[in-house]
Amino acid sequence: MDDVTEAPGARLRSLAPRSFVRPSALPGSSSSVRSALSLAARKGELLRVRKGLYYKGAKGRYGMTRPSTEEIAREVLGTVGVGPAGYSAARRLGLTTQVPAHLHVAVAGPVPEPISDVRIHRRNNMARRDLNETEIALLEVLRDPSTLVESGWEALVPSARALIRSREIDLERLTAAITGEGSRSARDNFDRLAVELSQER
Repeated sequence: MDDVTEAPGARLRSLAPRSFVRPSALPGSSSSVRSALSLAARKGELLRVRKGLYYKGAKGRYGMTRPSTEEIAREVLGTVGVGPAGYSAARRLGLTTQVPAHLHVAVAGPVPEPISDVRIHRRNNMARRDLNETEIALLEVLRDPSTLVESGWEALVPSARALIRSREIDLERLTAAITGEGSRSARDNFDRLAVELSQER
């Protein structure tokens, strides 16, 4: 019985720093898991992020590190069909120096329960689930580039071209996904962008 009781604590100690922990992933009975999590949190070895989610930070000179808002959002929302939105998207692409008060994230499909300091925007285009975060960021910027891109359209085109050349963005995947976008401006701006990208300078 003692071995079973100790199992959750042993698993927690074996986890690498900067790891998220869910009670369901720990061995042992529910009561032993709760006890191990509570003890680790009291000892400063574990941080409760939200209900059902903990974080094992790295120990440093000033205590244990905390996860960033981006890391929490990625852990809770996953990465499929999820990417930055608004000014968060523009910053991801290096198109603005504006720092939004909250992280903005676009999610393809149902929006889960709220996350502190995160603004979640639902998008109905399920083709986004085939895109990576950078590709989703570009779609989000194309919804309103005149507002989001600090130096205007002239800065957007070379940025997109560089991301395509570095293979962070696949233009074919975007072309397949754009028809499902609900934003007319995103579709029109994508068409304009595609034309300009085809014209090598």
